[in-house]
Amino acid sequence: MTNTTELKLDIDRIGAVSAILMQPGNARACYVLAHGAGAGMRHASMDKIAQGLAERGIATFRFNFPYMENKQGRPDQPAVAQAAVRAAVEEAARLCPGLKLVAGGKSFGGRMTSQAQSKTPLPGVKGLAFLGFPLHADKKPSTERAEHLGGVAIPMLFLQGTRDGLADLGLLRPVVVALGAKATLHEIEGADHSFAVLKKSGRTNEEALTEVLDALAAWIDKLA
Repeated sequence: MTNTTELKLDIDRIGAVSAILMQPGNARACYVLAHGAGAGMRHASMDKIAQGLAERGIATFRFNFPYMENKQGRPDQPAVAQAAVRAAVEEAARLCPGLKLVAGGKSFGGRMTSQAQSKTPLPGVKGLAFLGFPLHADKKPSTERAEHLGGVAIPMLFLQGTRDGLADLGLLRPVVVALGAKATLHEIEGADHSFAVLKKSGRTNEEALTEVLDALAAWIDKLA
């Protein structure tokens, strides 16, 4: 049985945002799951991820960044987004005592999480998992967005589609290699930034997402 609790998350000096804790009865870990730049915590893709992880014994703590909560078009400044991540991690730890704690999320949310971790380690977090790390803007290949990752000391998992327009694998692979043993890259063949695949690939979007979630759950289980 999975319990779903909706709550308000207070962010110091910023305000409150909505959050959702989805916790299966057999949970062995909790993943603080931050949303991407264009869709909030209630987007169908976020719900599928949370449901799928619950089926695998992983709780999730989702939350809205302030700009999404307040229906503003432009994402928050990094300091605000990072404050939201810290508040979410603290609340998830409080609500899920004894569970292994990991953090990250989709695209922008994952990058804000890693930036927060690189500045000051997130208390209790054992690893960071990125569901499509946005290495660069579309059609503007670069590695500047990865420079802060060297300041992250805990394990990191990069789940990346081979057709991801925001992460040229020719650039991302060397970044992951340079990070050493703490970083793992799992490539989802034929998937784009949202893990959608072409019909000619021979598999469905659901099958691609299953690979993502299986890989994430297995990686979480291996964390110390």
